[in-house]
Amino acid sequence: MPLSERETKVLNEIREWEKHLVNYEANDLQLTYEKYLERSFALLPEKFQHQFFSVIDSWLFHLHGMIQGSQIQMDAKERILSSGRVFNKDLQKIEDLRKLDIDQLQYIAMQQIARHRLYSFAQGGLAGTGGTLLLGTDIPAMAVINLRAVQLIAMTYGFEVNTPYEMMSSLRVFHTATLPPRLQKQGWAILMNDLESSNDRYFYEGTEEITDVTWLEQPIQQLFKAMVIMLFRKRIIKGIPVVSMAIGAGTNYQLTRKVTEFAHNYYQLRYLNQKEEM
Repeated sequence: MPLSERETKVLNEIREWEKHLVNYEANDLQLTYEKYLERSFALLPEKFQHQFFSVIDSWLFHLHGMIQGSQIQMDAKERILSSGRVFNKDLQKIEDLRKLDIDQLQYIAMQQIARHRLYSFAQGGLAGTGGTLLLGTDIPAMAVINLRAVQLIAMTYGFEVNTPYEMMSSLRVFHTATLPPRLQKQGWAILMNDLESSNDRYFYEGTEEITDVTWLEQPIQQLFKAMVIMLFRKRIIKGIPVVSMAIGAGTNYQLTRKVTEFAHNYYQLRYLNQKEEM
């Protein structure tokens, strides 16, 4: 089915975004930091390296499953369907959302995106108070917020995340979105290669390894943020650590902004590809 004028415009916008992603050039400082990180990690025994990333992958798999099966996610799923029924009262399941046009789906998706960016902003602000518990739970909390956002964006565009293929796809979207910009083009290429064979597979046939040393930059940035927060938490204005809260809120917001933008473009592209194939 040929795309409408509006859908073609959205597709062109995604291709323009993709072009910027692919053409991003790292500066010398970023490349030096990347080599330093890789060399530092390479000093560790190979067995430890493999076990380390295996534990992170396993944690992400279990976290994804817990979020996907939680009552709060089920409720969010129903809210997405209810929002879709405003435009088409015959919607019964997530896959039926593909019957809506791109503007309607964008409207629903942007509601989810705005909500989760606000969650990240609030989480960062709380972590910015410098409390030990809040700082200690910042990384897991951000993983939950961003994984949940990816799942809800996927569902908005009609892709249920409870199959092996869709679960791996959403995890790879999350992983690639949290990579440094200079490395995202490689992850994007893998996602595009996965889509070439089929858009409706049930089982995932690629490698199930997700994280590697290149992904460590994001957790390290979060730890660096925690150190800066601890440094500035005693700079109080009227009893409030404004500087450290601003650092925490701004950093977390930017991370979720990056993740949701990447996921939104990916699932919009899948939706448009499937519409062309119909």
